[in-house]
Amino acid sequence: MSKPSDLSSDLPDRDEIEAVAAVWLSLRDRGMSSAETTEFMRWLQQDPAHAAAFADLESAWRDVGRLAVVRSDADSPPDRDLLAPRPRPRRRRGPFVAALAAAAAVAVGIFIGHEATITRATAVTTVGSFQKIDLPDGSVVQLNTDSALDFEFSGKTRQVRLRRGEAHFEVAKDPSRPFFVSAGGISVRAIGTAFNIRLRGADVEVLVTEGRIGVRSAESKKKREEPAAAAALELSAGEITLVPQAQVAAAKVTEIAAPQVRRTLAWQERRIEFDAMPLASVVAEFNRYNRCRLVISDRTLAAKPFTGVFRADEYQTFVRILETTFGVRAERRPDEIRLQPGR
Repeated sequence: MSKPSDLSSDLPDRDEIEAVAAVWLSLRDRGMSSAETTEFMRWLQQDPAHAAAFADLESAWRDVGRLAVVRSDADSPPDRDLLAPRPRPRRRRGPFVAALAAAAAVAVGIFIGHEATITRATAVTTVGSFQKIDLPDGSVVQLNTDSALDFEFSGKTRQVRLRRGEAHFEVAKDPSRPFFVSAGGISVRAIGTAFNIRLRGADVEVLVTEGRIGVRSAESKKKREEPAAAAALELSAGEITLVPQAQVAAAKVTEIAAPQVRRTLAWQERRIEFDAMPLASVVAEFNRYNRCRLVISDRTLAAKPFTGVFRADEYQTFVRILETTFGVRAERRPDEIRLQPGR
């Protein structure tokens, strides 16, 4: 398959550019590797005609109105052959392009304005999957299991919204364009730094691994106000906070040691680490990464501390250790394993 970088000299007319753009959108719906994502971003930036074609696709998508109209066709494999340069008869833009655009559950839109280009995109990971995303400004995001984020970049600002899950950001320095991440009712501001955000139900955990960040309520940022109840927190490298239900004033900043930082970020290497953690919390971590659910019904067993290091997908090894070393009885079912005290 030809890479997008090969296409700029081989797509002389708008019809072919539109066809390639539509296929990219369809591939995004299927999920793209980090290499494909990089090639896709490169293609977007190669030629103003690419951005203009995307603007038209976004308009066509809005006209379609409902994604469900064409979702029934989304199970067929995307036609990657369209990405290979070849002669095509000239044709008018019709339902084919609009349908493929509407079929893309993960959408990318490029809007040309008088001042700057606006880039919008969505990234999603399923249970057990991970994704590294190279953002248009040079920043890098690592997206953990079962997570989703949206981003919108313009000539003035860089905005990201973490809708669920966990992500680590390495932010490219650009003092003229602040980098904001919103999650669970709070907003994190950074310029050139690195930090980890995890949504824990209604709470938000933020760990800084490099530089400094500011944390405030999303509402105070939106209104450009800082009432006492939403005063900003500042965190430096090695500091962590848990903001309860968007109540920034109730959050406390704690400095943590290197081993705890390592455990918090172990997911980037597909590991999970536990240090005297209640077994119920250990099980909850394994359940984030695996579709087979571990279930504990006994409160005494759930409260027992556990220490260990595992690959995120090694739940079966974990269960065997509980059986052989801790005397736990495991009842295996097709979609779950129930853990009970041994007899």
